Amino acid sequence: MKPAPSHRPAEGVIFLHGISRSFRSFIKMQQAVEAAGFATRNIGYPSRGKTLSALADDIHPAIAPFAEANEGCTHFVCHSMGGLLARVYLARHRPPRLGRVVMLGTPNGGSEIADRLKNWRAYRLYFGPAGQQLVTVRDDLTEAMLPPVDYPVGIIAGDRTLDPIASRLMLRGPNDGRVTVARTKLEGMTDHLVIHASHAMMIRNREAIMQTIAFLKHGRFDV
Repeated sequence: MKPAPSHRPAEGVIFLHGISRSFRSFIKMQQAVEAAGFATRNIGYPSRGKTLSALADDIHPAIAPFAEANEGCTHFVCHSMGGLLARVYLARHRPPRLGRVVMLGTPNGGSEIADRLKNWRAYRLYFGPAGQQLVTVRDDLTEAMLPPVDYPVGIIAGDRTLDPIASRLMLRGPNDGRVTVARTKLEGMTDHLVIHASHAMMIRNREAIMQTIAFLKHGRFDV
């Protein structure tokens, strides 16, 4: 006798936006991921109001029931600081059926822009506590929250800038206007891809969306 069909989604995807953005920035990609057959949860959170540690606890009540409702794996797709938040979250509240993680423009090695501006009053007021944690040299507490990854991670970096001043004066090497390609990389990552897109626009980029879905499905980018 065949078992009754399950009405639970086979796999789900959590979306985590970047600092000073909102869940709306991920809507185009979310729609494409849903069309590819995944259940989705696009989470908004106060990215400029708290530290990464506090934000990880804040998003847990939205993630835990979604992960439990999925029959299969729960994946994460993250933009910019959202990738760091995912790393902190997964170190603390890892779902029992964790799948794959895609990071787009995430400053895994920090950002030289944060280094340069962290002491400016306007920067501190606008980007808040989490903005201070985006630097290239982290304090011991922040470093401890970001342990080595032991799950599949695919990283998409951009090499197009819409901010030539920041790119020339603060960033060394190919960059997306906010983060260098080199500093998106992460020890233990599964795959890495560079596309011609800027930091803000890469999550709406057709290639980025296609490659995100490829990694979610197959654990590799389609190159």
